[in-house]
Formats: sequence, structure tokens, C-alpha cells
Amino acid sequence: MCSRFTLTSKPALIGKQFGLREIEEFPPRYNIAPTQPVGIIRTGYDGEREFALVRWGLIPDWVKDPGAFTTLINARAQTLAQKPSFRNALKYRRCLFPINGFYEWSGSKGNRQPHYITSGDERPMGIAGLWENWMGVDGSEMESAVIITTSANAELSKIHHRCPVVIAPEHYDGWLDCLDGTPANALPLLEPSKAGFFRVRQVSSRVNNPANSGIELLESVGQQELF
Repeated sequence: MCSRFTLTSKPALIGKQFGLREIEEFPPRYNIAPTQPVGIIRTGYDGEREFALVRWGLIPDWVKDPGAFTTLINARAQTLAQKPSFRNALKYRRCLFPINGFYEWSGSKGNRQPHYITSGDERPMGIAGLWENWMGVDGSEMESAVIITTSANAELSKIHHRCPVVIAPEHYDGWLDCLDGTPANALPLLEPSKAGFFRVRQVSSRVNNPANSGIELLESVGQQELF
């Protein structure tokens, strides 16, 4: 499961890595939580990649009352094609979440230790996601998105059994191309990351409170680095 992440790279770097023609300025964010606005990368109506702000917590288009609907922040890769909440988005509305790292917790209830997880080279990652455009009967609209998770690799499974799906840069086109309306070529990309891909360190429990947000949340505590 992924319930918190960061986006700290400068917009220019995000634009370059994800092949964006333009991207607006945004501040670094160190504790992004569900229901907050998040940046995603998707294919726009002109066929070019675009950066868009949406709600983290997918609302399917068939939902009548978003306020009464369970927030969907993660979707299991293994069951995407069978779930009514995700089937159409998997075919037509795939996206990437640009992130620098995410948080995961280990330990028993009441004694949970947070960990900060990045790529080994600490470059931004493209996390597989889906987005939706919900429209109310009153004409109101809301765009939202969900992060796709899969089984954790052998190393990360020491902390948690699930992990966000990282799409390699050479596969961005394959994941974002929804023109044919079939996920057949995209589903094979939803695999666990290879051994050695992640770097993990323990961080302060201050991250547990979404109101806390600052670079100090990334500071190591206890062991300097787990792997």
C-alpha cells in the first residue's frame, strides 16, 4: 500500500524526464496525503504528454455521491481488469505519478516505524496510475487518480508486502498510449521492481501527521540505511 509520497524535484527536471513541452512551477512537497491535489502525467487531447493536477483518490464516473464513496488511493495490479472501479480507466485513462519517494510503515499497531523509500539513484520515479473525470448531475466536475500497486520485491517485502508499480522511462509511451482502448500491451508492465532498485531508510514518526511537511521529514533516524 502507498498512502504518502513526495515530489521534491524542480519542475524543469520533471518536465525533462517525462517529456513535457511545458510545466507550471510548483513547490516541493514532502508529505503528500490522500484526497490532496497531486500531479499526474497523461496523454492530452492533442496527443502530447501533459502535467495535470487531480485529486488523489479515484472517483469512478458511475458514482452518484463522491462524499459517500470510499476513497480509492491504491489499486491492485492483479485485479485491475476485473474491478468495475478501474476497468474503463485501465483501457482509456492511464497515467503516471511523478514522485521522488514514498513512505511505508513496519511494526505492530501502536509501534509503527515509518520508512522513506526512493530509487537507488534517487532520481524521480514514474508510478503507474489511472485517472477519471467524474461529472455530477449539476454539471460539476472532478478529476481524480489512483496509484497502482503490485507485490513487493524480495527486499521491500521485509517492510510491506505491497509496493507501487514503477514504470521505467523506456516504457512510458507503452503505458500512456491508450489509443487502441485495450490494456493488453500495458498489463505486462505492472511487475515488481528488480532487486536492488530501492533505497530505504528509517525516518521520524512526524510523517504520520499529514499536517507536517518539510524537508526534515526525510532525515534518517535510527539505522542510517536499511538497504
